[in-house]
Amino acid sequence: MISTRSIPEVAVDALIRVLPTTVPLQALPHLGSAELTSRIGSAVVASFVGTTSADLAVVLTDSASLDAAAGANSQLVSSQDVLRPALESASGVLGIGVLGDSRVEDASALFAAEETEVFELSAGGVVTGWFAIRLRQNGVVGGPGSAPERTALGNLGRISNVEMSLTVEIGRTRMSVRDVLSLKPGAVIELDRSAGAPADILLNGRLIAHGEIVVVDQDYAVRITQILDVADGLS
Repeated sequence: MISTRSIPEVAVDALIRVLPTTVPLQALPHLGSAELTSRIGSAVVASFVGTTSADLAVVLTDSASLDAAAGANSQLVSSQDVLRPALESASGVLGIGVLGDSRVEDASALFAAEETEVFELSAGGVVTGWFAIRLRQNGVVGGPGSAPERTALGNLGRISNVEMSLTVEIGRTRMSVRDVLSLKPGAVIELDRSAGAPADILLNGRLIAHGEIVVVDQDYAVRITQILDVADGLS
């Protein structure tokens, strides 16, 4: 079955899965963005440049959740640090590219722009935030010949000389800021992957392949065992 969900719809679903809220959120399209701009003010904003480029912004009014995510030393953790993983998750549906630094700024112009899609984030009928995404190339997620897939195959030449970070990941876990600040030499952090499981190979944070860890001339290396389709994350 071919999915006809739009990229913004998939992006906001990816965003709310990672937002640090105490209760699950629901995302609904928000109509009348012009009147919303007077209520938005500052937002955490980032721009994604790649096969499909976009500007993204998120506002979370649930200060209790933000404080809880920041931990006891919340003065050391900014709102863009807390919300950055959610923006990374949302931009992950856009294909290969680079998500720029997140920043706090007046996003009223972005929310009011005609080409921006705005979603209302709510829990139990109470609005707790908003998400805005403005695509620079439109497309429908899924299906052969869809716009994201054509773009990925045809327009990468524009960023082919951009250097990107390749990371090999053997596992991950989630920790509160409080637990991170209490780490000491000798502490053991348990990861979410069993010994011998394939490592993930990520290009600028996006999963592109799997491999196994090897040693070459006394240095760690990775032998690629599977390369993922560029469009896998868009279907």
